[in-house]
This record gives sequence, structure tokens and C-alpha cells, in this order.
Amino acid sequence: MMYNMPGVDAYCYTGGKAFDTAQPTIVFIHGAQNDHSVWALQSRYFAHHGFNVLAVDLPGHGRSKGAALHSVEEMAAWLLAVLGAAGVERAILAGHSMGSLIALEAAFQAPRRVTHLALLGTTYPMKVSDALLDTAKNNEQAAIDMVNIFSHSSMAQKPSCPGPGFYTMGGARRLMQRMSAINPDQLFYTDFYACNAYANGQVAAEAVSCPTLFIFGGKDMMTPPRSTKVLTSAIKHGKIVQVDAGHQLMAEQPDAVLDALFGFATAPA
Repeated sequence: MMYNMPGVDAYCYTGGKAFDTAQPTIVFIHGAQNDHSVWALQSRYFAHHGFNVLAVDLPGHGRSKGAALHSVEEMAAWLLAVLGAAGVERAILAGHSMGSLIALEAAFQAPRRVTHLALLGTTYPMKVSDALLDTAKNNEQAAIDMVNIFSHSSMAQKPSCPGPGFYTMGGARRLMQRMSAINPDQLFYTDFYACNAYANGQVAAEAVSCPTLFIFGGKDMMTPPRSTKVLTSAIKHGKIVQVDAGHQLMAEQPDAVLDALFGFATAPA
């Protein structure tokens, strides 16, 4: 099922289940040049095991209306507006890559509204090289190809390539190309610029008091685990899980990521 909220021009995937205010809510936030579909397994499982799911399409991505936002702070404010429009007072936030910065900033802007924080493929500062920024601005397809290669640990991942006709890297490439077709106004550059410019990460991390989970890909070349010390040092109570994957860890190791997230969300307080 989809959940449209005209007040904020937002589209959310609910995992095929109707929204139930009696259940806890988890919000899935995608990364740059992606949409809600990167959370396919995780969002659907949560929806069928006792949770409301809001897997959002950020503005300019997928089915949400409006132009892409230019800063992490704006995206976090938009996300909180979505929660308000859905009538969600408190939620678990799970964000991947750029989405992890959005989740972190949203927890900073409205700490009482976030019960748990899950940060996947995260780092801070999330700096983007000048070369990649320039390529994203002037040759988006080349940037898509570069990032797609850097984001995967193998050409043919198991078990996420279960049979003929299913290709993780090819699917990720086509999704990014589709985002370009939907929003031709240098979407990749806009997303990368927002990540590169975000400067409140350490302050936001130091303010986190809710349960926090870090999930890292052991072979991640985009946000390598060794680059995450600012966040893991600031959020000392955070639990760290490492999976055998690159940056696209939800696709390369979907079951391991799901197990970590569901265990975290359902653990006794």
C-alpha cells in the first residue's frame, strides 16, 4: 500500500499493510539518487510483524512531489512534517547513507519524537571528493556508474542474486537512472552537495540519548567503517553490527541487515 500525504506532498510505502495507530512506527529513509524501494525486504517484513512502516520517497525522488531539497537540515524538517501529517508522535528512524544523516539531524531537531535510531552505511563528515562532485554535476551517468561500482563488494552477490535474471548491480544502476529521468535537475549533484555540506553531525550525535544501532558494510568503499569514529565516539552507547557487504548492504546482505534491525527494534527497553 502507498500512503499519500498531500499536506507535505509525500509518498510513503507501507509494506502492504494499513496504518494502525496502535502499533509502533518505523521510518525508512533512503540515500542519494534512490527511493523507498531500496528497503524492499526490510520494510515489508516489519509491516507484517507488528510495525507501521513509512518508507519515504524524499522530495525529487520517486513519487513524492516537489524539487529535491538542498540540505540535510531541510530534509530532516521535511521528514518531521511527514510524521506530523501521518499522526505519528514517536517513531524509530532508520536511514542509509544520506538518509542516515537525515535521521541523525531529525533526532537532533526533535529528540522526543525518536525512540530508536538506526544508522546504516553512515559516516561523518560525509565528504564527497571534488572529482565526484564535478562528475555528478557535469556527467551524471558517469557518476552513477562510478558510485554503483564503488557501492558493491562483488559483481554477483550471494544470496541476493538468487537466480537467473536477478542482478543486484544492474538493479541499482537502473534505479539511479530512473531517478535522473524523474528529476533531471542534477539530482545526484544536489544529494551529494547536501551530504558534503552537512556540518552539524558531531553536535547532533553528541545529543543522541535514544538507543542507537550502527550497521556497517565491512567492504564499504563509500563510507568505510574506519571513517566512522566521529559518530561512534560521540554516541558511545551505540551498538555496532558489521555485515559482509559494500555500501549497498540492504541489497547485498538483506537478511543480515533485517535481523540486526528487527532485533534492535524489538529488544526490551
